[in-house]
Amino acid sequence: MVFGFLKGEFIDVITWLDDTRDTMVWRFERQGNAIKYGAKLTVREGQAAVFVHEGQLADVFGPGMYVLETNNMPIMTTLQSWATGFDSPFKSEVYFINTTRFNDQKWGTKNPIMCRDPEFGPVRLRAFGTYSMRVADPSVFLKEIVGTDGEFTSDEISNQIRNVILQEVSQVLAKSGIPVLDMAANTADLGKLIAT
Repeated sequence: MVFGFLKGEFIDVITWLDDTRDTMVWRFERQGNAIKYGAKLTVREGQAAVFVHEGQLADVFGPGMYVLETNNMPIMTTLQSWATGFDSPFKSEVYFINTTRFNDQKWGTKNPIMCRDPEFGPVRLRAFGTYSMRVADPSVFLKEIVGTDGEFTSDEISNQIRNVILQEVSQVLAKSGIPVLDMAANTADLGKLIAT
């Protein structure tokens, strides 16, 4: 009876079904984070799973189904000093990272940007648009942006990205030398200047 209770306390299936459309990172929650050796990990297309052991990034898994054992967890095996034949439960945090593209993220100038036009003199310009983003390197994203946040949404990073875009837009518009009347016809060129 006691053994059955203890056996039920270990995680044996690790998976994430995201239905929010804006969650970028989700930490798998289970009291104690005790994972059964041989547990099944399911990582869906558009996801990565990152294991963190005592604050250190360990193994990263791409899409697929895995049975968690020493042969497919080399970093965790090293961090925990597991010997060959290890089969006890282990503790780890598991973060699922959404690697799909987040489209139609909006940006815009809060205040007009002052520019000097050769024909009209000083003018006030506003700009707006959309951008897309996705996580290219899950371990770097977790380490440098997310930290230990258990649920991280696209809104949490959008403000930072908007600020970078607005700074670039302001500089490009001020230095472009494109007359105000020609800007609408040159949006592709302006976009390239902003992206570089």
